[in-house]
Amino acid sequence: MAEVRFTRDELKRFRGSTLPDLISDHVKLLFVGINPGLRTAAVQAHFAPRGNRFWPALHQAGITDHLIDASSGFTPADRKYLLRSGIGITNLVGRATAGADELTPAELLAGRRKLERTVAKYSPAVVAVLGITAYREAFGDRLAKPGRQVSPFPATELWVVPNPSGRNAHASLASLASAYGEVARAAGILTRSDAR
Repeated sequence: MAEVRFTRDELKRFRGSTLPDLISDHVKLLFVGINPGLRTAAVQAHFAPRGNRFWPALHQAGITDHLIDASSGFTPADRKYLLRSGIGITNLVGRATAGADELTPAELLAGRRKLERTVAKYSPAVVAVLGITAYREAFGDRLAKPGRQVSPFPATELWVVPNPSGRNAHASLASLASAYGEVARAAGILTRSDAR
């Protein structure tokens, strides 16, 4: 797929836009981003910026068998592959911004209620929130540490894993892959290394 390019002014037009969840009735592992960035909203694919390490981390962890390039949108084959693999993606807040710092505490709290409805509908084995700061705000737990949390969801484990944004400089690709591999195994998704 040819790369879709936008000027900074063109991307600004997507502020406030939304994109649908990537989810099916077969979801085992639901990744929860904070909110869509402008490029993500523009191409309608989660974690679209090339500097975002989500897709490289999933590949390095062995969760995906190839490196997904969402920078110009998902291919139909990649969308089908993720859903068939039991991977889902949603966001705490639906509206696109240039940065998560534009969100209000009230939006993050409302995002938790939206997430509760999504979990009740789809019953994933594991929910993995991508980012401790957003988790603390949305779940009202200022002392939360990364890792497995006490889950408010009856049949679903709740985890906090590092945010893959390039702005989260203290998390290396290796540490992201390790954390994502751990939640995949908790959800019953075999990684390539588990299959050996």
